[in-house]
Parts: sequence; structure tokens; C-alpha cells
Amino acid sequence: MRILAVGFSNEYAKRLDEELGEYFICIVDHAIDLYDATNFTDFRHYELVIIMDEGVNLSIERYVNEVKKKKSDTKIIILTDEYKQQSYFYALGADDVVCNHCEHPDLVAARVLANMRHLFGTHITIDKIIIDIANKQIAYGEDIVSLNGKTFDILAYLALRKKRVFSKDEIINALWPEPEYVSDNTVEVAINQIRKKLKSALGFQVIHTVRRRGYKFAYNQ
Repeated sequence: MRILAVGFSNEYAKRLDEELGEYFICIVDHAIDLYDATNFTDFRHYELVIIMDEGVNLSIERYVNEVKKKKSDTKIIILTDEYKQQSYFYALGADDVVCNHCEHPDLVAARVLANMRHLFGTHITIDKIIIDIANKQIAYGEDIVSLNGKTFDILAYLALRKKRVFSKDEIINALWPEPEYVSDNTVEVAINQIRKKLKSALGFQVIHTVRRRGYKFAYNQ
């Protein structure tokens, strides 16, 4: 999962990054302010944006509209010290508003978990296959399937979002720190490695190609 944190100090952003790493396989980008954030969201896809309220409501309104227009299912969490602003931010389209956050990045991470629970998991169990995200291990019955690095991350990413179709660009944006420097061929090679390993162990494929759209995870024994 790729997350954009907007308006945090370097120290707070680092602490939040560490807390989120306890819950998700994720990449967290840090934007200094809403202007800087626009540079990120113009070129990268995010499943979650966390914004520190700077008190410039018109800027937040414009930015939230831009994010939701580009990708409507992107979750937005706004952090503010002003209780009275909560209804305003929800009306803008924020999915959650957190107050009195400054000293508690662990609580912010917990709120992220509450909003993104469908993408959280240390184990994915589907029939006989178990994907152990924490230990990067795949078991099918008594057999262990070895996948390393980004090949494992791609499998886990698709399995957590099973039956949804993802383009190569979306996969690259979600899993590589600098997606601009990664080619589509890198994903194709990784997908082929996953298919080869899992077909050998399972006897059937779980990563399927949807023509002109991308890839999806579907367990069809």
C-alpha cells in the first residue's frame, strides 16, 4: 500500500512511518505541504492520504477534490486540533478526522488500521494456501513455496485485494519507492516468476491476466 503523509515534521513522519510498518506492507511518501503533495498525487497512485490541517481550508478543499477526482477510492484522513472543523472536513469528503493527534502517532496508525482494515493481514488463508506476510512465506498444504523480494510483495498485494484488477502502473506505484524508474517489463517478469513457482506447487494459477487491464488474484482450483 502506498501512503502520502502531508504536512508532518520529519520526526513525526518517521515515527508514523514506523507505526504504520507494524500494520502494513507499505511505502510512505512525505510531502511538506499541500502544494508539495500535489506534485506527488499528480504522478503517483495512493490508497491513503493523511493530511495535517494547516488551517487553510480553501487549499484543503481544493486538494481533497483533486485527489478524489483522480481516484475516488483513495481514503483521506485529516488531522486537526480544531474540534469544530470535523463536520467541515467530513463534508469535504474526508473518510476520517482525528483530533488531538500531535503526541500520538501510534493512535493515528490505529485509526489508519480502522480505515484500511480490509488491506491488513499478517496471514492470508484461502483454502489450502497460506500466505505469511510477516515472514514472507507461502505454504500449500505441507509444501513451502519460496518467493523473494518484490515477487512476494506483488503476490501479497494482489491476494489482499483479491478479484480486483490492477494495472502494471498501479502495482509499480504501490510497491516501488521510485516508481518512475521502474519499467512495465519488471512487473511482467515478476508475474511470470510467481506463476511458475505457484503452478509447480499448486497445479493451477492464482494470478490471472485481464486483457488490456492488468492482473488479478483469483483462487480457482
